[in-house]
Amino acid sequence: MRFVLVGVLLAALATAVFGEDYEIFDLVSDLEASEGKGTTFYSWLEVSPTAPLAQVNKAYRKKSIELHPDKNPGVRGVHERFARLGVIVNILRSPEGRARYDFFCKNGVPKWRGTGYYYTRFRPGLGTVLIFLTLLTTGLQYLVQMVNYSRDLNRIRQTICDAKLSAWGPKMVQSGGKRKVKVNLGGGPRMDEDGRTVPGKVIDVIVDGDAVYIDCSGELHELNEKTATPPAFARTWFPTLLRRVFRLAIEGKSEPARIEGEGDEQGEGSDYGANPAGGTTAPNGTSEAGAQKRGMRAAAVKAGSRRKAARK
Repeated sequence: MRFVLVGVLLAALATAVFGEDYEIFDLVSDLEASEGKGTTFYSWLEVSPTAPLAQVNKAYRKKSIELHPDKNPGVRGVHERFARLGVIVNILRSPEGRARYDFFCKNGVPKWRGTGYYYTRFRPGLGTVLIFLTLLTTGLQYLVQMVNYSRDLNRIRQTICDAKLSAWGPKMVQSGGKRKVKVNLGGGPRMDEDGRTVPGKVIDVIVDGDAVYIDCSGELHELNEKTATPPAFARTWFPTLLRRVFRLAIEGKSEPARIEGEGDEQGEGSDYGANPAGGTTAPNGTSEAGAQKRGMRAAAVKAGSRRKAARK
């Protein structure tokens, strides 16, 4: 959280410091797009880069009359050009603004102008930002998987080498069949089963020729480079999320709908071969108790119908 706050403060400070430079970058790009490649503030005003302020103001008055919208009715883009002229002259009137523009005019406008500049200029929508963040986080997670995979491979190779070295010696002379050895995986000192202090975590492995097996409670698992999990985009967070959502949607559609009253009738009327009360089972698969209940219910219905008929 602390690093996030520091990043936000630095971004705000950079925006405040380079805000005027961003404005110059925008004006340079827009001016070249409107007036032609290589057009500068001075060439557009038809003054020299060393012209004094009075000459700049005189050139501005002449150019403003030329580009005024009232004198150019119906001309496309004249309002934008007239507004751009006022902003350019305000920069040239300011000693700091003119010094910054002269610096970029002499050394060139940087090709990469920072993420803040491009964000404020193009204003991407929420969907674009979400897609960018999804791709960025997915790529970073895949990069982490690659780093972990490389680390696991190195650890597996080192463990296999240590096991063979402990079993066959420095000359790697294989003799005596299988051998059970202990391999140190590193870490802090610990006590082994015999009460001796060993420098780090130790596991039991069995070396059988060129194969190395890990002894896990009597079960042998071969240790090789295939044990390490390679990186895969399918195991990043976004594909995993899509699979879970799809699985939940499929399970929701495949779940049968419960008919109201169906469970009650089954619970009261039939036991489907199971008779907890210990009664006998009828030939149709229902218990005698269930059959008696259905008979009593049918009799009650008939009696009710007769009473209604008698009232009528």
